[in-house]
Amino acid sequence: MAVYDGLMKQDLGWIGPGGEVLDAAVFGTKAALLSRAACVGVPVPPAFVMPEALLEEERLEATLREAVARLSAGLEGPPLLSVRASSRGSGSDVVPAILNIGASGDAMPELIARHGPRVAQDMRRRLIQSFGVGALGVEEEEFEYALFDLLRELGVEAESDLDAGQLADLAETCLRLIDDATGAAFPEDPCDQLVRAVREIARAWHAPRARLRRLSRGFDEDAPLALMVQVMAIGLGTGRSSGAGVAHPRDPATGAARMSGRYLVNAQGGEAMMGLRTPSVLCRWEREEKQLREPSLEEGDPAATAELASISQRVERELGEVFSLDFTLAGGSVQILELYQLKRSARATVQIAVDLAEAGAITREEALLRTGPGVIDEHLHPTIDPAAKRDVVGQGLPASPGASSGPLVFSPRAAEQAAELGEPALLALIETSPEDIRGMHAATGVLTVRGGMTSHAAVVARGLGTPCVVGAQNLTLNVEEKTLKAPDGRIFREGDVITVDGGEGQVLAGAVPTLMPEITGAFATLMSWADAARRLDVRANADMGSDAETALGFAAHGIGLCRTEHMFFQDHRIAPMRQMILADGEADRRAALDKLLPMQRGDFMELFTQMRGMPVVIRLLDPPLHEFLPHGTGEMEEMARELKVPVDKIRARALELAEFNPMLGKRGCRIGIAFPEVYEMQVRAIFEAMADFKAQTGQDSLPEIMLPLVSAVRELALLKERIADVAEAVRAERGASLDYSLGVMIETPRACLRAGDIARLADFLSFGTNDLTQMLYGLSRDDAGRFIPDYVAQGVYEHDPFHQIDEEGVGEMIRIGIERARAVKPEISIGLCGEHGGDPESISFCEAAGFDYVSCSPYRVPVARLAAAQAAIRARR
Repeated sequence: MAVYDGLMKQDLGWIGPGGEVLDAAVFGTKAALLSRAACVGVPVPPAFVMPEALLEEERLEATLREAVARLSAGLEGPPLLSVRASSRGSGSDVVPAILNIGASGDAMPELIARHGPRVAQDMRRRLIQSFGVGALGVEEEEFEYALFDLLRELGVEAESDLDAGQLADLAETCLRLIDDATGAAFPEDPCDQLVRAVREIARAWHAPRARLRRLSRGFDEDAPLALMVQVMAIGLGTGRSSGAGVAHPRDPATGAARMSGRYLVNAQGGEAMMGLRTPSVLCRWEREEKQLREPSLEEGDPAATAELASISQRVERELGEVFSLDFTLAGGSVQILELYQLKRSARATVQIAVDLAEAGAITREEALLRTGPGVIDEHLHPTIDPAAKRDVVGQGLPASPGASSGPLVFSPRAAEQAAELGEPALLALIETSPEDIRGMHAATGVLTVRGGMTSHAAVVARGLGTPCVVGAQNLTLNVEEKTLKAPDGRIFREGDVITVDGGEGQVLAGAVPTLMPEITGAFATLMSWADAARRLDVRANADMGSDAETALGFAAHGIGLCRTEHMFFQDHRIAPMRQMILADGEADRRAALDKLLPMQRGDFMELFTQMRGMPVVIRLLDPPLHEFLPHGTGEMEEMARELKVPVDKIRARALELAEFNPMLGKRGCRIGIAFPEVYEMQVRAIFEAMADFKAQTGQDSLPEIMLPLVSAVRELALLKERIADVAEAVRAERGASLDYSLGVMIETPRACLRAGDIARLADFLSFGTNDLTQMLYGLSRDDAGRFIPDYVAQGVYEHDPFHQIDEEGVGEMIRIGIERARAVKPEISIGLCGEHGGDPESISFCEAAGFDYVSCSPYRVPVARLAAAQAAIRARR
């Protein structure tokens, strides 16, 4: 039997008059919520709740008799009872309830006198059926077949058309089914029924079928059990004021206060949603909108609908949450049988949290804490309509949220051509590389069959806000034949329409309806509360003016990472960049760089103009130079024609630059030291843009120049001196004051260990956690996606370290770096600019570790703002 957190709780819990708020850990969520509702005046049938441990007591029968006697006090005659499971969390409905316990043969005269012959016979028939299923193991279909046979024989449509005699005959048929299936007579003693009901529901709770059902629905398969014994609310009768249903007080899509639901006449429990009979809708608006003939409950019994609305409002106000309500009408009187959290979209989640806080039902801090960062992420992108049918053909990693449909294309150039015609295109590749950036900009969605959460495709797509699924290994992509084959054998060709759901990591056939985001109203209110609560600044990774504009739209406080290499992949820039790489000497390199200088200056001018005095962290060139050269023969030949150089020279240069492990090779600050003129051009462009910006606007810009991959303080010292020389030259040429900061991207273990030395010469440090994770783990972030899911599934890693900071290893190294840097320079600014900057768990670590800011993709900025607020709130508590 289950033990509740090691505590064997022997006391019964009581719901109703004289009851109190029950502990969900002991009595289960269903009972705990009902007890809270009853305590604030919601009409709930009285009940007692017993922890499963009581089933082991010898006095079980006596305990149940005493509890039923207390439950019956003040009622007219012995009540009929139900037994339902109640468990911590949810998933209690994986075992069926047993209803109408006590509707025995001996009780029929009294039941007929109180409720009439038809209702009394229906109660008994329902007891026999629910007890047969829940306690005796008879398959529910056996009883349903018996009912259908009787309806067909009598020529009537529904069980509500049966009279008392016909229901009595049906009950006898059900008794024979039980005798045939079990070989034993049906128990007629109410106490025997109750004892067997609680024991059999407990047995069913631990059976493999129920465990698997809980597991499949995301609940704890080993969840402990409590048993709720409750007075029945009798919803039986032919009038519209007797029945059962479910009420949803708010619109699940928008969160607006508009009630909807289903109602079934002559019903008990959850029959309205079982599909055995067609229910009517709850409210008139829903009937009219759906053009239904059957009158709504509101039209048949407006007083009951008004009472449901009043109860819902009381629950919201007193419990501080929006719940769907399972209810029964007994002669027009509402009784609430269960409360469960209203299912809601991301938009509705935000609206409800804000409404509850503004109404005083919860605090603003509670509104922030109960809004998951994933909700905000989903809120910012088009999402698949929950009502839409999903034809899933592939599964990968949810690399960039949102949903997008479009005709398949298999090359970046094809995506660009589609964009030029104003048409959507969904770009499918084996994996992406920096030279694919233009096609990714043009595509409405991206799909790769390789890669992980921090692969090139994932990082760029998140920065662009483009829906993206990566690592869809169960799809077979043939670039030459331009086909995408699904596991079920279906083949999608260029032009065929598919959909990527970057929030779920799914690939779907055809175009799927989507819901558009809403970022004003409640969303803006919630984010203003987050900004007031957080300590960490949130900046954005932005490489060009359009990125900066997007970041400002999401209220980023500056740019935390501008990756200057992305600027060079644009059409009119890649040629001079390649000329520089092919140059035979410094003079030729400088000639090519002179062509890039005005382009870079314009880039930085655009960023300064967009940010208007906010900090802009500009990382100097980082990737190895071979990434700017074409790879295939055809591309090399095209480059040779464009640059008017022999193709053999391109091949030779590519071979010369090739490295066995380019991420650990000649990249980052090593390029700036080996080819000083490259970094000199970039910083001159920065300084000239500063001067131009000041001359045009009268305002100062705040560039923070960042050196990548520094691992030795001497690297910083050399480059700092050269940058200062360029700054002095521009000052002399322009007569302008140039106030800039110089910092280091900490992304090697050695840089963490020598952070104290580095801090003496640096104005700021920014941790590049992508590379730092690679180096500490010895993993390639582009290849690790092939096996990390297996590692996580088997518990080797608790989570993907490229998606969430590994606090034990990477986190400890970061803490060492921060501690040593601030021991030398307490005021030094420290940020994080890896992909972890948009991960809520990683942001919690940053709050605890004392970071000043995090930087993330523009579309992750609101997520980071909320996560930073939540981390600050938790730190204060």
